Amino acid sequence: MAFSFKKIVSWTIGAAVVGAGLYFTFQEQPVPVDVAHITSGPMEVTIDADGITRVRNVFEVSAPVSGTALRSPVEVGEFVLAGETVVAIIEPSQPVFLDARSRLQAEAAIKEAEAALHLAELNISAVEANYKFATSQYDRAKSLSDSGSLSTNALDEVELLQEQARTALALALSERTLRLSSLERAKAMLIEPDTGEIAQESCCIEILAPIDGSILSIASRSERAVMAGGQLVSIGLVDDLELVVDLLSSDVVNIATGAMAYVERWGGEGVLKAEITRIEPSAFTKISALGIAEQRVRVVLGFNSPDEDYRALGDGFRVFVRVVEWHDSDVLQIPISSLFREGDSWMVFKVVDGTAQSVAVDIGQRNASIAEVLDGVIEGDIVITHPSDRIFNGVLTVNRNDL
Repeated sequence: MAFSFKKIVSWTIGAAVVGAGLYFTFQEQPVPVDVAHITSGPMEVTIDADGITRVRNVFEVSAPVSGTALRSPVEVGEFVLAGETVVAIIEPSQPVFLDARSRLQAEAAIKEAEAALHLAELNISAVEANYKFATSQYDRAKSLSDSGSLSTNALDEVELLQEQARTALALALSERTLRLSSLERAKAMLIEPDTGEIAQESCCIEILAPIDGSILSIASRSERAVMAGGQLVSIGLVDDLELVVDLLSSDVVNIATGAMAYVERWGGEGVLKAEITRIEPSAFTKISALGIAEQRVRVVLGFNSPDEDYRALGDGFRVFVRVVEWHDSDVLQIPISSLFREGDSWMVFKVVDGTAQSVAVDIGQRNASIAEVLDGVIEGDIVITHPSDRIFNGVLTVNRNDL
């Protein structure tokens, strides 16, 4: 009997161990999950884009006349004074080189002008002789008229001839001046570069700075030929900066002048504040990095932070801008990572007594990390973030942080 009792006890213990093993083997194990609590607080929706700083008022100094711009007397970054600092010097252009045909034409023009001048001088000699004769005739007629030997009408005829001779002489002298000018113009066509023939008469135009500011850029530091209107230098105040961002036209319709913005990743410490000062009225097409044609609108922002906070920034610096499209000081919010789609509805897994329960929620505004909850959950509810395919309605869960 003793042997049988021990046997029964052994079998009983073995059966209990096997039963316990089977129970723990086939019992459903909770799935480790990451969770978050539904909270209320301030929320913002922003439009993010890269921006560029630029000097607010830039003065482009251009050449008033065509000529040769001498080597730049100023350097980039140099501070200049309005009406005092010379920012560019322009001298007359050098004559061009003559090819064989142009030289022959110029030499022929000189000969032609010399011949015309010679004819004009011969004409002057003839007209002067005629004028002297007319003058002597008038003096003789005047004497006869004074003695009563010549009528008044005859004197008037002689005086008219003298006046005609005087006019012809004046015309001949003017013709000679004209021919002299033509000869000088023809000779000027033979002047070539670096001959020194015009060096004594050349003059320079010194262009002064139009405003107090710093030299932002120089078109060319070396001597070069410029046309009238050609850019020489750019001047502006580097501490008077603004921001420019190119936003999608579909985003711009949701913002207005005065909207706040944050400037990040600008190289310094902290986040700078700015606000929209101007939205340009027309859009332009810009090709994205993926090769997609997008309609962009240029938006200009001004800094609200103290000047000393962004003093290190200069013209053309790249920054990251977040423009506030919508904000509220008290919003029931849920992590974006907890949301998933089921048909046309937004769903979340809410943790109730350690089990996952799928719940439909109504979503309002969203940003990159959180979404506004209009209905479906309340403050304090616990939801599963980043739900995997192991999560389904009714499954046991355990907070990963509690393991």
